[in-house]
Amino acid sequence: MSGPEPDGADFPDWDLLAGDTERTPAGVELVPASTLRDLRGRRAVVGLPGLGWRGDLRIDDVVVQASRTYVPALPEQEWYRAESEQTEVFAPLVPLERVWVERVSAAVAPSATSGGLGLVSLDAPPNRGPRRARDVAILTGLRVVRVPGPDDKTGKDQRDLRAVTEAYSGVEGDICVRVCREVDWYRWAWSGQAPKTLEVPIHLLWAE
Repeated sequence: MSGPEPDGADFPDWDLLAGDTERTPAGVELVPASTLRDLRGRRAVVGLPGLGWRGDLRIDDVVVQASRTYVPALPEQEWYRAESEQTEVFAPLVPLERVWVERVSAAVAPSATSGGLGLVSLDAPPNRGPRRARDVAILTGLRVVRVPGPDDKTGKDQRDLRAVTEAYSGVEGDICVRVCREVDWYRWAWSGQAPKTLEVPIHLLWAE
């Protein structure tokens, strides 16, 4: 049986234990869709400078109507359902200049762990640096990245995952979080089929 949910004081000093071996995943930068060619299936953010942004979308290649260029944009759940079940869905068309595409980039530094506000420009959606999962107050439902352990020199970061629990004490005493593939996370919503999950030590998880 799992023990009580740990608080911050219960976490080991993983920074000290890992030394210089801790793996930090790349962050996410937002670039104008007009600068890229292949858009199909990309994660995207839409919006207006000075107004705000809407994320959790997937897009398709551009279409031209009446001399204007648009990008079909779907909520991720609808995109995953269409891809999984090979069904046709209606995708609203968003003007190209209102679409930014997510791109994994090592140039985006990890986010600060302090509780202070970080001010941003309203000219474009902000880049998102990775955050250690143990520094995030509420994990359930968030996109997470699983990084290789210190002894795995050839492993790659695993993305397109969602956290399905908060931190808990695993059967072997590790502090863990259960995760699932993102497609299974969304299938849970549209079909009611519970996802297969994997227990991951929290020090190997980062929030995207």
